[in-house]
Amino acid sequence: MKVLLVEDDPFHMGYLEEQVASALPEADEILLAHDGAEGEDLARRASVGAIVMDLQMKSRNGIEAARTIWSERPQTRILFWSNYADEAYLRGITRIVPEDCAYGYVLKTVSNERLHLALRSVLVQGQITIDREMHRIQKRKTEAGSALTDSEYAVLIDLALGLPDKEIARRHSMSLRTVQNRLLSLYDKLEVGGEEEPGLDGGVNKRVRALTRALLTRTLNVEALESAERARLEEIAASRGTV
Repeated sequence: MKVLLVEDDPFHMGYLEEQVASALPEADEILLAHDGAEGEDLARRASVGAIVMDLQMKSRNGIEAARTIWSERPQTRILFWSNYADEAYLRGITRIVPEDCAYGYVLKTVSNERLHLALRSVLVQGQITIDREMHRIQKRKTEAGSALTDSEYAVLIDLALGLPDKEIARRHSMSLRTVQNRLLSLYDKLEVGGEEEPGLDGGVNKRVRALTRALLTRTLNVEALESAERARLEEIAASRGTV
């Protein structure tokens, strides 16, 4: 069994390599990649079916690397591990994971025992495993009524890309009224204020304020925005017949 580790921090890479060797005696070959681009290349050349992937990397983030790997080998099992319990990361993963593919999300702060369980669950047993801290975050937002639906999140991404309402409606086959209703719901859940606030000339730009709130609450993060921007550029290039 080949296992590929994609991690740009030397300390975390050394630790991860030790834990994988301990948890997966089936792994007769452990390959190392130090950024997402190198991970994509190694996964392709070595036909790796089991990967542990860091999410936040300087050169190419884990979401982008996984998207490429899954587009070429959709049955690849990937366990993502991260320092951050970001809703944006989990949503980014679920938007690109192929149907019936095993994947997982675990925090770097988990105990060795829980990391071993996640490694075996995803990479050997082919299960979907999400860190319990992510479940806590989702549960709190659901109970508070502030959890975004998939449709609302899609509109939020397009808002972050600077798209007008009519273009958002076209991309998602929605009516203009539906898009505007999604925006109103977003503003409410992200606790965006009213039309005007004292001392602000012209009042609040709700679209900008919603984006700011989404970033502050880590509903969105830089990696999610980078991924969305690349996907949008690819969509534009494809429509023009340049790819």
